[in-house]
Amino acid sequence: MQLSPAHHDERLTAPRSWWAIAALVGVGCALTFVPLGTPALLAGLVGGTALAGLLVSSYGSARVRVVNGALAAGEARIPVGALGEPEVLDAEEARAWRTYKADTRAFMLMRSYVPTAVRVEVTDPADPTPYVYLSTREPEALASALRAAKEQAAAS
Repeated sequence: MQLSPAHHDERLTAPRSWWAIAALVGVGCALTFVPLGTPALLAGLVGGTALAGLLVSSYGSARVRVVNGALAAGEARIPVGALGEPEVLDAEEARAWRTYKADTRAFMLMRSYVPTAVRVEVTDPADPTPYVYLSTREPEALASALRAAKEQAAAS
């Protein structure tokens, strides 16, 4: 199935090292139950690993999508008509917009393990949000999908 140029779908999954840390949390939980015997040790291992894995999975389940004329990022749904021109940010510029250039009113879907991002001005005068900052591993693809979706919306 070929995706249209106005479509983008990306899941910001957690890195593999976080899964290793989740396994180590399970081992740590198991070690706390050593004095209680083998069944408790196994319960601590399984329970601690499952809980840590659930936390890693939920944090890494954020999605950035451009579909049906809207940008869907995390819980936000924004029609592309309310967005300005997307700006592709390299790692250094993305870090600047996450830190000292950041506006507290902005919508930011940040993931520290994703170095690049896209920043898009919000042009809707009724919306107090100045811009949307989105961590993405494919900033050029996201920016071109937003541009294509805007063109399709304008043509409709």
